[in-house]
Amino acid sequence: MEDQMAAIRETFFQECEEQLAELESGLIAMENGTAEAETVNAVFRAVHSMKGGAGIFSLDALVRFAHVFETALDKVRSGELVASPHVVGVFLRAADVLADVVRAARDGGQVDEARTSAMVVEFAQIEDGGGVAKAAEPGAPAPGETLADTPAQIGGWEILFTPRPELYAKANETAIILRELKRLGPISVELDASRLPELHELDPEGAYLTWRIWLEAACAEEEIRHVFEFVEDDCVLSLTPRGGEVLAPAGFAPGTVITGDNGFKFEFFPPVAEDEAEPSPEPEPEPEPEPEPVAARAVAQIVPPRPREEPVHEAPKSPAVEAMAAKAEAGAAVSATIRVDLDRVDRMIDLVGELVINEAMLSQRVLEAGINRASGVAMALEELEHLTREIQDSVMAIRAQPVRSVFQRMPRLVREVAAQTGKQVKLLMEGEGTEVDKTVIERIADPLTHMIRNAIDHGLEPTEARLAAGKSVEGTVKLTALHRSGRIVLEVADDGGGINRARVKQKAIENGVISPDAQLSDDEIDNLIFLPGFSTAAKVSDISGRGVGMDVVRQSVAALGGRISISSKPGVGSVFTLSLPLTLAVLDGMVVSAKGHTLIIPLGAIVETLKPRGQDVFPLDRDMNVLALRGGYVPMVDVALALGYSEAPIEPEQSVALLVEGEGGVRAVLLVDAIHGQRQVVIKSLEANYRAVPGIAAATVMGDGRVALILDVDAVVKTARSEARGAELTLDAN
Repeated sequence: MEDQMAAIRETFFQECEEQLAELESGLIAMENGTAEAETVNAVFRAVHSMKGGAGIFSLDALVRFAHVFETALDKVRSGELVASPHVVGVFLRAADVLADVVRAARDGGQVDEARTSAMVVEFAQIEDGGGVAKAAEPGAPAPGETLADTPAQIGGWEILFTPRPELYAKANETAIILRELKRLGPISVELDASRLPELHELDPEGAYLTWRIWLEAACAEEEIRHVFEFVEDDCVLSLTPRGGEVLAPAGFAPGTVITGDNGFKFEFFPPVAEDEAEPSPEPEPEPEPEPEPVAARAVAQIVPPRPREEPVHEAPKSPAVEAMAAKAEAGAAVSATIRVDLDRVDRMIDLVGELVINEAMLSQRVLEAGINRASGVAMALEELEHLTREIQDSVMAIRAQPVRSVFQRMPRLVREVAAQTGKQVKLLMEGEGTEVDKTVIERIADPLTHMIRNAIDHGLEPTEARLAAGKSVEGTVKLTALHRSGRIVLEVADDGGGINRARVKQKAIENGVISPDAQLSDDEIDNLIFLPGFSTAAKVSDISGRGVGMDVVRQSVAALGGRISISSKPGVGSVFTLSLPLTLAVLDGMVVSAKGHTLIIPLGAIVETLKPRGQDVFPLDRDMNVLALRGGYVPMVDVALALGYSEAPIEPEQSVALLVEGEGGVRAVLLVDAIHGQRQVVIKSLEANYRAVPGIAAATVMGDGRVALILDVDAVVKTARSEARGAELTLDAN
């Protein structure tokens, strides 16, 4: 039982993370003025759901704070509290505190009572005057409330609650609902089991019980409906003020036949007081039954006799009933989701990877055997290849997730850093729906965190400096995600003062990183900030000054097989760009050979292939040539020479050239001996199994069982451009 409760508890906290993300996005929409009424309802439901689940596990601190938060949100829903920028700001800070309370409950840590108490005080302040709507006239009902709903005029409520099968199918429990209802006041409950069939006819997934509840509390109808909010569409609910007329449930006329998903039908009639019931006609006399055995009488007392089956005539459906039926059908059409342990998905991906390798080996054996491509074996193998590709794409789609889960953590970070630095910052986010492998998502959070902190602390100027430069007081940080050339690109841009290159260079000279007379390009100066221990901060603070932030960023990005680049303009701002692989599992590549070695070049980096002509090749240095291409010159890289496979350069006219494009649109021409076609390969980490090799991103297993290296195009292109620039400087000096 403990294991089962532990699993349920873990699921609850997983759902809390989802609810917190929904809460954050809804509040941001309210802050930006793009929220609709349903957005406010969704924000309220998120907090309400966390409160309800926390009550099941007796997480009192979470229940107490969520209740205060929920109350304030409910006042916004009802129009009693205006969602002004100040109020929404309080809600955003409360969402941060709520997230901390949830994580403390999950990890068994201590709740910061000082923060929660301060937040409760803020709630009280906004409710007392900071955004409260104008009070209604004394004695008048609140907006949308009838006089019958006014607590002062109600002595209690009579509630008729009939669950449908859908309620139980969604893992709801009536006991929990009754327990929540009891929080409003003393209750008396009566169970009506008159529709319970005989045991052999009972459907285990059916719903046959009705609860009649008397609530002794002077509360509004809306408060009661809050308790049933998440099950109201899956039950028949009737609320009657004590002393008033018994009302039929909304949308159901007397005699309406209600059908559950399991096919069970029952006819609804509103409850009728005994003194108002019409006398039933006298039944015709029936033959005297034989005496029943005592056991039979005992069973009859437990299980009421099943009424005689009568033909059921469906009453005309009201528009409300038809609307509910349409809603139920729409709900059934929504695709269901399940939670699967990530280890199982990883295991499945590993097996699919092995399937790809074995399919490649089989293709190699068929090719070596000289089997005709038109034969049945070759055609079946081709079908197997297509099927393997579809399986692999489907499995990889399971792991693909939008970057929204990472992006939604950043608004809180921006608020905290802005408060620490005393700057006004606005965060813009684009491309939150961009999908990438879950492994990549899990490992980009830290780099993005450091980059955004750096953008606010170092990038954005203080308020006085912004005003002096003619900029708005509020600085802007923009976070963007997009797909480009088979990779995911993340950009962090700010409208600050840009990189102070003179200060960066001077700091590098002081640290002994470069010599005072070193001649560095702007890009080389910008990249100095990635050096370990490098920082231009005047003093060490909680945000910066220790020189570990950007170094961590570069190491994390490199570990993912990615690259980071900087574009900065003084007085305008800076853009940090991360280019990462979409997945760390598979790759579409071009199989090439260089001096007898098989290599894989990522297909997304290849622009075109061509055969160089002698008149288009120009020497730039002893080992460096450039290719004249469409009015420009592109450096040429001898792959075998660059990787140490050969000591003499290849003749360009005797090679095959591949025009590739690296990060930032920088191009180079790779020279290889031959191209052997395209293939999807399974990526194996070279660093984890051997060591890091310059110019090599990873490795894979080919169809013949040999290991092939995957070329790091960005590193090769970057090296080629640097050598070409060095050669140009040498020629200019001569």
